[in-house]
Amino acid sequence: MVTIQSIYDARETIVNTIHKTPLFESHQLTSLCRNHLLLKGEHVQKTGSFKIRGAMNKVIVAVNDGATYVTTASSGNHGQAVAYVAGKLNVPATIVVPENANDSKVEAIKAYGGTVEVCGTTSEERLPYAMDLAKRRNGMYIPPYDDPLIIAGQGTIGLEILEQTDDVDAVVVPIGGGGLIAGILTAIKETKPSVRVIGVEPERAKDTYLSLKRGQLTSVSTTETIADGLRTSRPGMLTFPIVQKYIDDIVLVSEEQIRKALFIVYERTKQIIEPSSAVTVAAVMFDQLAVQNEKIVCVLSGGNVDIKNISSIF
Repeated sequence: MVTIQSIYDARETIVNTIHKTPLFESHQLTSLCRNHLLLKGEHVQKTGSFKIRGAMNKVIVAVNDGATYVTTASSGNHGQAVAYVAGKLNVPATIVVPENANDSKVEAIKAYGGTVEVCGTTSEERLPYAMDLAKRRNGMYIPPYDDPLIIAGQGTIGLEILEQTDDVDAVVVPIGGGGLIAGILTAIKETKPSVRVIGVEPERAKDTYLSLKRGQLTSVSTTETIADGLRTSRPGMLTFPIVQKYIDDIVLVSEEQIRKALFIVYERTKQIIEPSSAVTVAAVMFDQLAVQNEKIVCVLSGGNVDIKNISSIF
């Protein structure tokens, strides 16, 4: 179970390792989006994404409980985080990635000392493989999102946002497996429930959107989107009930909208983010929230973009 206390506990566990990331402000984006826009900069977090928060919280507990080997399944950012944390704690890590994983993220996993194995193209293929790998080698599997300690670690972002800005009206969060938004929802709704939390998914990877509409976990087929960090097939068993309980809305953005938002962030703010981060800006830019003159925080979830192939995005 994830509670506000477990999020405060997670912050105590990880506070000496992670960065308290800044809130960036762009007057040009504020004008363009017709709302006071603030950007929560998890792209400048250690390992280049928010994932280090949950991974650090989970792996520290696992090692304290006697784990001498860890595995995970990841399209990139969570894998980098687990490899980094495992290296710091001197335990080996194997990261199971999809066949279409971003090359720069795979190389980063290796650079942090992780061993990479490839399995399929969907989370429903690679998660069981990574779990079995941990079992066969007497290790510990570190879930990418569907775990109380992971969710609590990601929830520390919500605490920071509330401490960094007053009178925020809404927080806009990317949705992949749901660990990030479940943690932020818990932190914000159990602290200041008047703040709206809006989730964003690509139109091509709308498993949480469909699940919420249907009132039950719903899988989607293989997803192809430039927002590669959001390519999950189904929400988590633990994350989805939290989303159902607290979410104010989920909106969808197209591939073209993601591209345009990404370009605007590069051009106007000079911040290097990945397409998965740009979905939140796209939602505000293209009026998916249907509001004006509000104070909105867009969570930029990561910045691990392959610079040498960046032109292919546009």
